[in-house]
Amino acid sequence: MEGDGSLGAGRPFLAAPLLGRASFGRGAPWLQAFVLGLGLALGLVQGAHAQSIALAGILGSKALLVVDGAAPRSLAAGESLGKVRVLSVGREDAVVDVAGQQQRLRLGEAPVRLGSRQGAGEAETRLVLFADSRGHFVEQGQINGQSMRYMVDTGASTVAIGRTEAERMGLPFLQGESIQMGTANGSTRGWRLRLDSVRIGGLEVRGVEAVVTPQPMPYVLLGNSFLAEFRMTRQGDQMVLEKRR
Repeated sequence: MEGDGSLGAGRPFLAAPLLGRASFGRGAPWLQAFVLGLGLALGLVQGAHAQSIALAGILGSKALLVVDGAAPRSLAAGESLGKVRVLSVGREDAVVDVAGQQQRLRLGEAPVRLGSRQGAGEAETRLVLFADSRGHFVEQGQINGQSMRYMVDTGASTVAIGRTEAERMGLPFLQGESIQMGTANGSTRGWRLRLDSVRIGGLEVRGVEAVVTPQPMPYVLLGNSFLAEFRMTRQGDQMVLEKRR
């Protein structure tokens, strides 16, 4: 990196223990040795259909990832490097997605392998979600092929979408059934429709009932019209969804 070797004012850097306290200065031999050593370690565990990923450090709001032994790359939430997509970045960890497989990476832990595909024509049946700092399961997904950000809501009977988000995704909700909805401010009109597809990670459900509310919402609420298709198991900060046969 060019410059004086600092990481920028006001941008804290956390690194795995073996990185020590050195900065990313130009020509730093410890970084070259680290990348070479970690690259060799990753090469030993790589599979033909999987990628090896390690969290080398936290750079402000970005995760410093080493993928398949290459040089470290800094990625913010929502950014991708090849098939590796960063979903969230914490103080000492990051959650990534590779081909529908999600994994929380922690500083100092050994590299993990992700992205091993199912057999040809075989659909994925399991997904692991990770809670955020508030205990909510918030991730990226798709509705009818359009990207969206959802929050799992096991208390909701159906998928719920704010009107602004529904319009952005081009959903034909005005052609749906007009319904009365109860809110904290009283009764209001909404719309019921059936979504062609809802996809999270490698899991997809077709023909999902949903409602569109006139008020904007920060997330799509993923309710039981979608969740009922899965067995749900909560394990600490993880939720495992397994497709019912």
